[in-house]
Parts: sequence; structure tokens; C-alpha cells
Amino acid sequence: MSPTSLPLLLLLLWLFPAVSSVGVNYGTLGNNLPPPKKVAQLLQSTLIDKVKIYDTNPEILDAFSNTGIDLIVAVENHHVSNISSDVAAADEWFSTRVAPFIPATSVVAIAVGNEYLTTDSDHLAQNALVQAIQNLHGVLLARGLHRKIKITTPHSMAVLASSFPPSSSTFALELIPTMTAIVGLLADSGAPFMINAYPYFAYRDNPGKIDLDYALLGNTTAVRDPDGFVYGNMLDAQIDAVRSAINALGFGNRTVQITVSESGWPSKGDTGDTAATQENAKTYNTRLIERAQSGKGTPMRPKEKVEVFVFSLFNENKKGGKATERNFGILNGDGSKVYEIDLSCSFCSGNGGGNGGGGLAFGEKAVNAVRGPSVWCVAKPHATEEVLQAVLDFCCGAGGVDCREIYGNGDCFEPNKVHAHSSYAMNVYYQMHGRNYWNCDFKGTGLVTFTDPIMGDAVILNSESVIKEEEKTAHFVS
Repeated sequence: MSPTSLPLLLLLLWLFPAVSSVGVNYGTLGNNLPPPKKVAQLLQSTLIDKVKIYDTNPEILDAFSNTGIDLIVAVENHHVSNISSDVAAADEWFSTRVAPFIPATSVVAIAVGNEYLTTDSDHLAQNALVQAIQNLHGVLLARGLHRKIKITTPHSMAVLASSFPPSSSTFALELIPTMTAIVGLLADSGAPFMINAYPYFAYRDNPGKIDLDYALLGNTTAVRDPDGFVYGNMLDAQIDAVRSAINALGFGNRTVQITVSESGWPSKGDTGDTAATQENAKTYNTRLIERAQSGKGTPMRPKEKVEVFVFSLFNENKKGGKATERNFGILNGDGSKVYEIDLSCSFCSGNGGGNGGGGLAFGEKAVNAVRGPSVWCVAKPHATEEVLQAVLDFCCGAGGVDCREIYGNGDCFEPNKVHAHSSYAMNVYYQMHGRNYWNCDFKGTGLVTFTDPIMGDAVILNSESVIKEEEKTAHFVS
């Protein structure tokens, strides 16, 4: 490591403090929702950096390419049986639905089914879920993608025999063989155990027994577990109940991370549902996002962060069931907020949007705002063209960058110079891989810059601007 590398590393770690990711569920059961491309542009100017969808909608997969936002895609419940039949069927599913979009679209997980074991036990075979997970993992293993993409399955809390007290929780007796097999596969592959946890439903069904603030993540109520754990909110208790059930299967010494794949609170319900209000929804989801960002664990595992996916991005007016099912969104179909909630990102530009609290409207100002983060990666002005051409070849090839914009008819073809084209490709690669400082090294030819490199439609910095930025960085680390 060179003498300036360590101080530069410390500077970058200071400038980009570790903040845990915040995910959101993006459902599409509505006839008034914006196109996926506009949704992707919106989310780039927020703190949301992971999106979970319920299928492999090609329009959505394409829209999130080169955005720096990770995607979790899904095998619908009715496809699980086919994928479980043999590895060839799983390979065909992956080849046609996911492979064409990676690595430009950062797919990091595949959810096999959704609440599969508790949705329709009369028609959905438990062993099919286990075999489907195994087959898809085999497909990834054969393609060398098993470290990048994890295979898992989201469960409802109904897989538990009981959830309180958390320390005594176990899985339902009839599910124990299946859950043992699933948890074993997750532990072996490093995939998370996904749980859909909703304190709202518990409070709605037992308002006389459960304190509202405890359900709303208020942390003002102290609920004690016989093993000595103290819970300030129900979500933590639900997570630890799942942890105890996993441990009861014999996996206490194995690493199995728990992800809250769905959690939220509806803003409106049927007549008589006093829990489903905009104020309660705002309170719960605001605290949920804060909890996700904090990286905090639970009383049982205080140092083990829990990833959270808010349910959901939009109100979906075509969902069946009770009114609550259509009103879990933080946004209406037109992009306006259902209630005020802050999704602003300190390292993202365009978050003013003319709508306050993160600029979440899909109106004219939000569309015209500068998209993406306020940190970029560009080529150093004194880097040789030979090295930059090699970098360009890598980014546009094995690196997975979509470089059509810098080809002959692309918006960013001009200026037709290797420095400009490599800056474009390096920046897209940098954004795709999470904006880590090491993603902008490129054999010492890359430079992280805080100066907006946009010239027209292209992401390019002129040499003078880059030199100034390089001098600025040198000043910090000298």
C-alpha cells in the first residue's frame, strides 16, 4: 500500500459512513402505477438501495439496470412445482427470466415462492419448495453465481407454533421436517432466512391485550421474556421468536441471518379498523426505516444487524381482500405521498424534487431532477489511453456495463475520446457495485469526485475539473 493510500482510505470511510441498507417491496397489482423506468429513476434519489419484487417482470429488470440498486426477484408460487421437477427446468427458468439481465441489473437474491408453506397447503407440496431451492442453487453453482445471488424463501409468522415468549418459540410441528431441510440449505449457502413480520395484524386482532406503542416500534414498553430478554417493540420479539425456532432445529451454532422481507402498516382499512390510519402508518414506517438504517440487532442478538424491506412502495388498487391490502403503500399510484415520510439520501442528488422530505413525487420537477448519487467515478486526466482502453474493454465486457450510450449513435458518444468513454463506463460500474471506493480504482486510473460530471446527457468531466478534484483530494490526504 502506498503512503497516501491509507489516509485516502480513512478519508473515504469518513466521507461514506457505514449505513445499513433499506429495502422496499415493489408490487404491481394496480392499474394506475407509473412505468418501471420512472420508478427506478425515483428510487435512485432516495435512501432505498434494495428492491424486492414478486416475479421476474422483464420491464422492471431492465429498468433497474446500471442503477446501483440491488434487486430481489421471485419465483411465483405456481412455478415452484415445475422448478422442483429437475435441475434442467430450474436452469431454463433462470436462463430465460434472469440471466439476460445480469450483471447490468444487480440481482442479489431469488425468493422461491412467497409464504409458500402457509398459503395453500392442500395444493402446494412442502417437498417441492425444498427441491426448488436446491435446484436453483445448483444452477447458480454451475454458473459460478452462487456467491453473488442467494436462493431463499419468505415465510409468514404462521410457520411458528407460537411466537411468545420469543425464547420458547418453535416451528409448527407439521413443518419441522421441511423447515429443517430449508434452514440447512440456507446455512450451507449463506442465504438469509426471510420472514414477513407484521405487528399491525397482531395489534388489530388483540387491541385490548397489546399496547399500540409496542406495536408501533415505540420502545417505551418493556415486555420481559422468561430468559431475561427485554423487548421494547413487537418486531424485535417476532424476529427473536424466529431465531429461537431456528435454534430449536439444531442450528444454534450455524450462521443464519434473518431478513425481514416484509413489514409495514396500512394507512386505511375497513370500517371499524381503528388501527389502520395514516398517522399510525407514518409512525410505524418512519421508525422501521430508522431501525433498518441503524444496523442494530435484537435483544437476543444485539450485534447482528437485520435487513428490512418495507411493505410497500405503492398502494395497489387491484389487490383483493380487505381494504388494508390495497393501502400498505407509502406512495399513491401517481407518485404522491400517502403521508409525509422522509426517504431523502444525503449522498443522492435530485432529492429535493419540489415535494419536500425526499422529493418523492413523480411530477415534473422530480422527473427533471438530476438522477442518481452525488458521488461519481471518472478517469484521471493523466491516465494513459492504453490503460483506459483496457479498463473500457473490461467495463463494457466482463464488467457488465451497458455501453450502448457511448457507441456511435448513443447520447454520450461525443466527445469521441477514450478518456470520456472510459469515464462513462467507470462511473456506471462504480454505481452498479455500490459506490465503494475500491470500485473506482481501475489500476489507479479512477478518481472519486464530488463534482457533477454531467455534460448534456453524458457522464463526463473535462480535464480541468478532474485536475481540480484530484488536487482537492490530495489536499485532504496530505
